[in-house]
Amino acid sequence: MLDSGLCDAVIISSPNMTHYEILMDIINHRKPHHILVEKPLCTTVQHCKKVTEASKRRPDIIVQVGLEYRYMPPVAKLIHIVKSGTLGQVRMVAIREHRFPFLVKVNNWNRFNYNSGGTLVEKCCHFFDLMRLFAAANPVRVMASGAIDVNHKDEVYDGKVPDIIDNAYVIVEFDNGSRGMLDLCMFAEGSRNEQEISVVGDIGKGEAFVPESIVRFGKRTGGRDGVVTIMAEDERVKYQGLHHGSSYLEHLNFLSAIRAQGPSGPSVNLNDGLLSVAIGVAGQLSIEQGRFVTMEEVLGS
Repeated sequence: MLDSGLCDAVIISSPNMTHYEILMDIINHRKPHHILVEKPLCTTVQHCKKVTEASKRRPDIIVQVGLEYRYMPPVAKLIHIVKSGTLGQVRMVAIREHRFPFLVKVNNWNRFNYNSGGTLVEKCCHFFDLMRLFAAANPVRVMASGAIDVNHKDEVYDGKVPDIIDNAYVIVEFDNGSRGMLDLCMFAEGSRNEQEISVVGDIGKGEAFVPESIVRFGKRTGGRDGVVTIMAEDERVKYQGLHHGSSYLEHLNFLSAIRAQGPSGPSVNLNDGLLSVAIGVAGQLSIEQGRFVTMEEVLGS
């Protein structure tokens, strides 16, 4: 396919553990091909770093990471509110995802940490990316508690029982003093919203609810009566699908980045992908060892 010269861009939506090899094939190919790679960028920090280094030798291609939760209309609206300074200096970010269990995938690859990178990498890189975006800072250390308590415990594949966690709490500390917290439960089908995101600054607070597409925000001075509630929808989205329109908007963004070929590059770059994976890896390690894990020990030099 790459040799044919028939395509300008490639979307990598294969199982997580195949991303690294495919990315390196495309990046190192003699012909340039722009890339949109599904999250997570890779399953390990080492592979993410190798992809990042390889891409530096190819200024003729764009590599965008598929952290599409940024494009969900209510989340995008909340990002705009935060970036406008309406809430002041962000101090706390709390993200709750209460949803259904992992879906069945080809050959059940997503049932095992060695294929997916672990639940905090596979699923939660989205939320760690949003935390960094809201906090406008980089992570310093991570503490997590999680387990496999309900889902997949009675499943067996080739004699092996799945080892992916189905619930967790994760605390992330950032280098500007702000904090993020993730509340994940994957046996919570009885929820009105899958994602509830809260961002609190020293001036005010904002919230986004998906899939209700509701955004609320208010300032401390206005109190409860000053809270504004709006519906956050994007007229370009005609069918929301499982990702509530974000996948479509992400592809439009990718296309725009290719056509612009500007110095800013893609809206979600390889460093974003690397750090979202690194926080997940730190969280997985924290659960295994029962301690805070610094980003320095995960990222290395």
